[in-house]
Amino acid sequence: MGSPQDSREINTRDHDWAELIERVAGGDQSALTALYDATSRLVFGLVLRVVGDRSTAEEVLLDVYTQVWRQASTYDSKRGAPLAWMMTIARTRGIDRLRSGKYEHQNKDQLDSIGEVRASTASPEEDTVTAERRRLVRAALESLSAEQREVIELAYYSGLSHSEIALKLGQPLGTVKTRTRLGLIKLRDTLRPVLGGQI
Repeated sequence: MGSPQDSREINTRDHDWAELIERVAGGDQSALTALYDATSRLVFGLVLRVVGDRSTAEEVLLDVYTQVWRQASTYDSKRGAPLAWMMTIARTRGIDRLRSGKYEHQNKDQLDSIGEVRASTASPEEDTVTAERRRLVRAALESLSAEQREVIELAYYSGLSHSEIALKLGQPLGTVKTRTRLGLIKLRDTLRPVLGGQI
């Protein structure tokens, strides 16, 4: 049995986290960073147990906090503690990733066995769609802060790891990770309405 002090600490923690979620619902990115810093170790532990692979778990962790960012306004403290709400999201995201991974593997096996090669030339319609998507992605990148855009471009266009980016920019590793995380969340938020489930 926990002591009364333990109960008070848990109640205080839950109250603090609920306040952060409320601020996230209002679009406060610093509140999301604070919530991530306070809870990500616990959430990551659950995700890792579900998916069984560290790099996949890191990707799912980003998905979890992206969903927290988008759905913070739906959180109701009367229906459960903040951590329970986030753990439910984490478990669902982890299971979804496992299922999608199995389907991707099955689809790849089927395609490999058929051995069909898709035409390498795109139609004019496909070219137009691709060009429009590129324009949307460029516009979304421009909407980021200069610091967020810099780390994301170094990661995705130069293929640098977080550690390499930190070394190149002379920034702490935690700062680089936070800028990348918040930038990606904003990109997903910006692009999801136009690209739908493809991001």
